[in-house]
Amino acid sequence: MDAAFIERRSMVRTIWGDPELVLLIFAGAAAEFALNRAVDWLFYTNNLPKDPIGRLFTTVRYAQQIVFASETNAQSTLDSISAVHAALEKRRGQRIPDWAYRDVLYMLIDYSARAHRLLRGPLNSAQEESLYAGFLQVGHGLHIPELPANVSEWRQDRQLHLQRDLVYSPYTESLLERYRLQLGWWRYQMLLEIQALLTPPRVRELLQLKPKRLLVGSCLHAYSAIGSAGLRGLVLKALMPSEYWKQLESLNTRVP
Repeated sequence: MDAAFIERRSMVRTIWGDPELVLLIFAGAAAEFALNRAVDWLFYTNNLPKDPIGRLFTTVRYAQQIVFASETNAQSTLDSISAVHAALEKRRGQRIPDWAYRDVLYMLIDYSARAHRLLRGPLNSAQEESLYAGFLQVGHGLHIPELPANVSEWRQDRQLHLQRDLVYSPYTESLLERYRLQLGWWRYQMLLEIQALLTPPRVRELLQLKPKRLLVGSCLHAYSAIGSAGLRGLVLKALMPSEYWKQLESLNTRVP
C-alpha cells in the first residue's frame, strides 16, 4: 500500500482538514497576496482578478489533493502544478522567481498557525515543528530551492520576505476592489476585520488594517461555542455568496 505523503498525525492534516481553519487561512493569505510583488503573474492569466473566490477554492482542492493523498498521488499533483507554472513561464517568456514560490509556501505555513491560534488556540513547539515539516515536504515536492531547514530559520526568513516582497500597488487596489464586489459590502467588512486579526504587522501597516479585537474576538468566541456542525455550516454559508456554497461544502472532502 502506498504510504501517505504527509504523515497522518501531522498538524498539516489536522489544520487543513478543518474547513473553518482553511477559510481563515485564505482570509489572511488574500490580504498578503494582494501585496506581493509577484502577484502580476496571476493577473497575466486573469484567473485571480476574474474570480478570486473561485481561485481560493481551486487552491484548496489542490492543497487537499496533496495533504490527504498517498505519496504517488500527491507527487502527481505537485508535478501537475509545476507543469502549469512551466507552461505559464514559457507563454510569458519569463521565469517565476524562486522567492515568489517561497513567499506562497511561507504564507500557507504562517496563516495555518495564525488561524489555529485565533480559533483553536496557539500551537506548541512540537506542533509548530510538525506543521513546518509537513509543508517543507510540499516545498521539496515542488522543487522550491533554499528552504530553511527548521522552524527557527524559517521564522527569520519569513520576516525578511515580509519586508522585501510586499508593496501596495495598482494590483493590490484592483484585487481589493474585486473582493469587495464579489463579497458585497458587509461580508467585505467582516473579511477586513478578520484580516486585521490574522495578518502580521507589516501587512496591517500596508493595508491600514486596525483590529477591533473586542468585536471580532467576541464573534469568534461565540462561533467556537456553537456545538452543532449544522449551525456552524449555516454561519459559514452566511459569510459566503450563495454561488460558492457547493464549493464550501466540498471543503469537508477528504482525499484517501
